[in-house]
Amino acid sequence: MYEDSIAFPHLHILLRHVGKHLMIGNFSIAYYGIVIAIGMAVAFVFIMKEAKRVGYRQDDFMDMFIFGIIFGVIGARIYYVIFSWDMYKDDLLQIFNIRGGGLAIYGGIIGGLITVILMCHIKKLNFWKCADVICFGVLIGQIFGRWGNFFNREAFGKYTDSPFAMQIPVNAVNRPQDITTEMMNNLVTVNGIDCIQVHPTFLYESVMNLCIFLFLLWYRKRKKFEGEIFLWYMALYGLGRSFIERLRTDQLRIAGTAIPVSQLLGILLFAGCVLYMWFAHYRHLVRDWAEKR
Repeated sequence: MYEDSIAFPHLHILLRHVGKHLMIGNFSIAYYGIVIAIGMAVAFVFIMKEAKRVGYRQDDFMDMFIFGIIFGVIGARIYYVIFSWDMYKDDLLQIFNIRGGGLAIYGGIIGGLITVILMCHIKKLNFWKCADVICFGVLIGQIFGRWGNFFNREAFGKYTDSPFAMQIPVNAVNRPQDITTEMMNNLVTVNGIDCIQVHPTFLYESVMNLCIFLFLLWYRKRKKFEGEIFLWYMALYGLGRSFIERLRTDQLRIAGTAIPVSQLLGILLFAGCVLYMWFAHYRHLVRDWAEKR
């Protein structure tokens, strides 16, 4: 075990020398940024192909992609700052220091969603049809993005000794405040290096998003109405995230409570989207029945 290693002891996996940066001469490039850039590139290619498949101009989706990313990042930062206000209230300039971490996916979705709604209105496009395309790009970004958390040693879960337990050297953790007392009480020393042993929640969520992506890819030609793919994405992601959020130690909580914001929002999204889809399917069944009479 080295200070820059990551291990999955019960799976007998030791990843040696997992760096956080790539050095090109004297210039440092964070692996987090590289992973995000790759995810954006793959998402862009997929969205362009999907837009063409459903009969929309690719230029329109290129505009939505670019502005969606910009305002998605802004939304992700605003969301994080709102629910972590104590960290920034005494040093407001730190709000603009996104290199120090602090982006929340739900804030990114909200920011991107508002952008798409406005652009669909301006371009006179069907929002629900566009949302069915764009949600695939969001999923791809999430699948790749969680591996950025892996390189950064962040967004991990509580202490565990489960088969998927992950060991990270204490000194390599990106945000020491995410290390709990339970983790410190269960430190594992490997070759003289103290390590925390935690749930690899980044891996759980990346795999979950991949499964959702494959399901939606299969279901897209079977959808009954525009917007159904997007609603399935929101429902399934919300449900899965509500379970994963329970494991994480970097939860954003509602002020004055112990309730994780992402867990509550995930449950509400799941319930709301499922209810809406049930109503939409019922309405279509009634309409089909009336047309056959």
